[in-house]
Amino acid sequence: MRWSVVIPVKGPAEAKTRLAASVPPTTRVELARAFALDTIAAALAARRVSRVIVVGDDASLAGGADYLAEPQERQGLPAAIRHGIDHARSTEPVPVAVLLGDLPALTPDELDAALDAAVGHPLAFVRDADGTGTTLATAMAGIRFEPRFGLDSAALHAAAGYVELEASAGLIHDVDTVDGLAEALALGVGRHTHEVVERSSLRPG
Repeated sequence: MRWSVVIPVKGPAEAKTRLAASVPPTTRVELARAFALDTIAAALAARRVSRVIVVGDDASLAGGADYLAEPQERQGLPAAIRHGIDHARSTEPVPVAVLLGDLPALTPDELDAALDAAVGHPLAFVRDADGTGTTLATAMAGIRFEPRFGLDSAALHAAAGYVELEASAGLIHDVDTVDGLAEALALGVGRHTHEVVERSSLRPG
């Protein structure tokens, strides 16, 4: 089984605002862009992924993925995710996963393992390293899919019947803070994030 993966991505100028107190503005924008590029690259390289749909307002982030402009009449994360899911299923009821775009340590094998585990459940999710958020939510073909990303999303997914999946470190370590970046760097990040860190002489942690 192969999956369509929807990745909602904010424009770098508006993303990762919690890093603003710790890194220069230009570096924050570069990091936000790099996180997205590395996440998208990992999804594109995963064997279980047939299609990657990037939803946002910056087509240059998509690379080899399909780009879908964020709907102007309904902006924000929930609307972007809904738009991507609807697009993925516009021609047939395929299995769909929603993956957040700030996972610079994610590897294709880690994503493959989670998607393999998700096949056994109509709805599933991966909890983030902090324990309250979600980095991945999945739905099998033909299953109504209304993921609940945002505040306390892990608890909301569990309450809605999503089965929690065990996942390896790269898939649970989304980066919102300098401490989170240090943890991702310790795991090993993708090329784009590595280049920004090296170029900026940033040494978190």
